Amino acid sequence: MQRQFTSNDVIALTGISARQLQWWDERRIVAPARKGHRRIYSWDELVTVAVICQLRRRGFSLQRVRKVIAFLQREFGTSLAATVRAASEYHLLSDGSHLYLRTSARQVVDLLKNSRQPMFDICLSDEVRRVRAEIQARKKSAGSERVRALRRARLA
Repeated sequence: MQRQFTSNDVIALTGISARQLQWWDERRIVAPARKGHRRIYSWDELVTVAVICQLRRRGFSLQRVRKVIAFLQREFGTSLAATVRAASEYHLLSDGSHLYLRTSARQVVDLLKNSRQPMFDICLSDEVRRVRAEIQARKKSAGSERVRALRRARLA
């Protein structure tokens, strides 16, 4: 069974606001499963939220981000998270107005023609690793808190 994340988990792991996450669900940008009134996110949806947050922090509009996510899903026929898992490194490149996907040191999807502006690089694989590390840190922290609570209970 694939790990599931609550809205609170996604908020803590990505830095998105609760309202923004709700709005994205309402607009079907990232639409999680439901258990009653609770939103339940898969790993793929968590990664998608994390990458969208990175793009938004870099100044890309949500409309452009939607196009990027749709392009990646259409071009590779898989979710963004599956695309990242399938290769060692994927990077999004930008000249300030367009986004490109670098799949290897020698291949860039959508050639960078007439690009005179400086580019920035978002490593999708780094974002996945960052979220995984955050999950591990939270597990360790929760385990340590349980141990402290048990010790306090024994002393009481």
